[in-house]
Amino acid sequence: MKWAGGKGQLLEQYEPLFPSSWTRYFEPFLGGGAVFFHLQPQRSLLADVNPSLISVYRCVRDNVDELLERLEEHQALHCKDYYYEVRSQHNLTALPHAARFIYLNKTCFNGLYRENLKGQFNVPMGRYKKPTIHDPERLWAASKALQDTELLTQDFTEIIRQATRKSDFVFLDPPYHPISSTSSFTSYSKMAFGELQQRQLRKVFSKLADSGVKVMLSNSDCEFVRDLYRDFPIHTISASRSINSKGGRRGKVNEVVVTSYRV
Repeated sequence: MKWAGGKGQLLEQYEPLFPSSWTRYFEPFLGGGAVFFHLQPQRSLLADVNPSLISVYRCVRDNVDELLERLEEHQALHCKDYYYEVRSQHNLTALPHAARFIYLNKTCFNGLYRENLKGQFNVPMGRYKKPTIHDPERLWAASKALQDTELLTQDFTEIIRQATRKSDFVFLDPPYHPISSTSSFTSYSKMAFGELQQRQLRKVFSKLADSGVKVMLSNSDCEFVRDLYRDFPIHTISASRSINSKGGRRGKVNEVVVTSYRV
């Protein structure tokens, strides 16, 4: 899926920063799951605070054929009026909800996931001439990769009770700390992620590291983040930003990757 801050473009830079080996993989800020799908670990626990997102992944894992049938219908009916009709739907059961979620993700502006305070998706339609909504090859591949995963809706703090072995690997990709007052897109749901949550995450990172768990974290390159993780190896990478209120501020920016281990 498209996802704000998705890591697909960074995988080549991440590759030398991954630990050389591990037995179990944990990702508590799942989002678009680019790192998971790249690594395709044999044993995984994947989580996110967004219950709608986790429900989608469960349907991809368990009911991909039926999901594809519904996406084929969305593909055939897609237009502006249909988009806003589907966007207004609520309280759907798991399978139609998953199809709606993927349909909106593929057709909304910039693939952005955003909710209002009532928890309702409110992103306008994007300007795509022929969006690919029904994509059997990708969904079957995703379903296969997800077969041996545990998918949970939970807060990131739970991970310290689940990843406890020195052979565990935890990848943390939280909402980024804003580098300026105009770049504060830190929440894709009605639950905010601010400075307090960043400090809580630092404590989680430290507890995991003290237990010998291999931890890798991504975040914005700013003084606040660098100071939080000053006791750990910090690596600088370059990323492209496409979501900004001002077009002139889109483009290459630095990000940091923090590891609990040396590479």
